[in-house]
This record gives sequence, C-alpha cells and structure tokens, in this order.
Amino acid sequence: MAARLKLYNPPAEEQVPAPEPDVRVRLGDLLPLFAAAQRMNYVWLRDFLDDEVVITSDLYEVLQAFRDNLPTPA
Repeated sequence: MAARLKLYNPPAEEQVPAPEPDVRVRLGDLLPLFAAAQRMNYVWLRDFLDDEVVITSDLYEVLQAFRDNLPTPA
C-alpha cells in the first residue's frame, strides 16, 4: 500500500497571501495542458480549482450560453 502524503496546514496567522497574477497566457496555449492534466488525473490540477481567473465579457457570455445549452445527464 502506498504511503499517504500528509499536508501541513499552518494556522491562519501564518498563512502568506497568494501573489497577484502577473503572467498573461493565451487560452489556446492553456487548454491542451489543462485537458491533458484532467484526462490523466494529475493531482496538482486540483490544487488550483479554487483559483479565480479573469476572462473577457464576451467569452463569459459564450460560456454561459454553452453551459445553459448542455444536455442534462441521464
């Protein structure tokens, strides 16, 4: 049986705030990497699931429309 990794969660007063994002990357460069990480179930991807991203309003509208028109699972 593989050993389980235990993570240390420091008390709130010891936690350092995350740095502000300062790197711009094309969505087209990110999508294949995210898709591969998701498909291969890389654990590190879960570390970033609560991170916020900034997108343009037109992309947001397209994503909203896409989500609203997805078929419901059976």
